[in-house]
Amino acid sequence: MIPFLDLKRQNASISDELESAVLEVLRSGNYVLGEPVRRFEENFAAYCGTRHAVAVSSGTSALHLALLAAGIGPGDEVITVPATFVATVAAILYCGATPVLIDVDPLTLTMDPALLEPAITERTRAVIPVHFHGRLAEMAAIRRITEAHDLWLIEDAAQAHGARRDGNRAGGFGHMGCFSFYPGKNLGAAGEGGAVTTNDDRLAEQLRILRDWGQRERSQHEWLGYNYRMDAIQGAVLDVKLRQLEGWNSARREVARAYDEGLAPWVTRASPLAGEDHVYHVYAVRHPDREGLRKALAEAGIASNVHYPLPVHLQRGYAGRIKSGGSFPVAEAYAETTLSLPIFPELMPGEIAQVVAAVNAFPAPAQPEPPEARHIRSEVAR
Repeated sequence: MIPFLDLKRQNASISDELESAVLEVLRSGNYVLGEPVRRFEENFAAYCGTRHAVAVSSGTSALHLALLAAGIGPGDEVITVPATFVATVAAILYCGATPVLIDVDPLTLTMDPALLEPAITERTRAVIPVHFHGRLAEMAAIRRITEAHDLWLIEDAAQAHGARRDGNRAGGFGHMGCFSFYPGKNLGAAGEGGAVTTNDDRLAEQLRILRDWGQRERSQHEWLGYNYRMDAIQGAVLDVKLRQLEGWNSARREVARAYDEGLAPWVTRASPLAGEDHVYHVYAVRHPDREGLRKALAEAGIASNVHYPLPVHLQRGYAGRIKSGGSFPVAEAYAETTLSLPIFPELMPGEIAQVVAAVNAFPAPAQPEPPEARHIRSEVAR
């Protein structure tokens, strides 16, 4: 079976370093925050090109704390997109604010800047673009709008560790950038983890206080805080893996390039190759018979995945909690037709060839593609 993801292969290549780092933490007797986390924060901030990285317990807590540090609360509106994991919207609701959704661009599947300004009201306080599948959102256009309206710009960079454009990496475009280190991410922990990056000293101090029960000094709780601290073992593991991230991202791009070159012309790619602004957390294709394609791959011994089968605004737990900035035809079409193929740095050429052959053997769509799908396919073919 060709796995969708194989963390055992990844960890095997650096097993000695990982085991040594974890054993050092176990022997130290210090298991929360501490030197391993501080060292990772320093190195991750340098990698992202920011002054600070504040390590936390998950990507969700990173988003929550970033919004709290920005002062977002009841009565405020925060604009984001429906094509994302629910945590992006959940974090807004945790603050008592109202999520306002706008559709994504059909080519990039990231926030459509043309829809952003019309969705801004007198209650809008922040914008959260999502770097989707590893591809950066159109940050230059989005930032021009947020600056013109004096809004907070918070990146959801959970899928884009290391993605770069115009000299900036993910996490360095906005006021804050929020990362998840869930094990399957491009940079994954041995459990849960997250971080917030920022160039603002004041924000970094707020974030550090908020993640640790609102205390600047032990037992002196200045604010209502949270237990969002990173475990020392996760900091140690992430620091080891961070040294491999550039090589792993390059390997992901090579896998994506092999897919681009090998897949039949009719195969619509939802994530076009776009240079260093794409780190291919996901490589997705589109087909109106998505479930049929997935079944055919499984019968050929190939695992696949779906990211995400139901947009946030259609999730039962979010009904009535979201304000719509319009309709979402692109996000909904994506959710209904997109399938994620295996992609990880250690995927072998022979395995890639098997995936390509199995996809190409599946019947081409009988119905005409929607205009946005043809647009995506034509861009990939360039």
